[in-house]
Amino acid sequence: MISFWKQYWGSKNDGSLQIHVSVCSRTKTLPLADITMGKFLKSGKVVLVLKGKYAGRKAVIVKNYDEGTHDRPYGHALVAGMDRYPRRVTARMGKKRLAKRSKVKAFVKVCNYNHIMPTRYSVDVPLDKGLINKDVFRDPALKRKAKREAKLKFEERYKTGKNKWFFQKLRF
Repeated sequence: MISFWKQYWGSKNDGSLQIHVSVCSRTKTLPLADITMGKFLKSGKVVLVLKGKYAGRKAVIVKNYDEGTHDRPYGHALVAGMDRYPRRVTARMGKKRLAKRSKVKAFVKVCNYNHIMPTRYSVDVPLDKGLINKDVFRDPALKRKAKREAKLKFEERYKTGKNKWFFQKLRF
């Protein structure tokens, strides 16, 4: 196992910034272009929405756009999340009441990477990318279909009992 020391320093030789890393008393010079951050915002990753109407809500990345697009020239992601979480149920409740309290209200949104906070969790909810995509924002009927699809998939996953943390309201 290689242990890293806290000796990081930069220098400007011939106009390019280089990083020098000392590892176990050996110094290696790496050009800055060789150091890239790993891609961790992938589909299925649970994120928290930080800004806007759905601030504080949990969502799942459906599709990420790291390099941006023509209309949005910054990194962003298409997310589907829960606007209203399922309510607490107990064993004494009847089937009708249990079904009513297990409902979810979903949302679909395009978020800037600066406005979402990734978590360490991933949820493998099989959201249909044919129905939930960036084209749904052009037509309100398609957006309603996308929300309905997300709602059905989230309710199915909730009833299986997996990923309980995802279906609990964030307390802050």
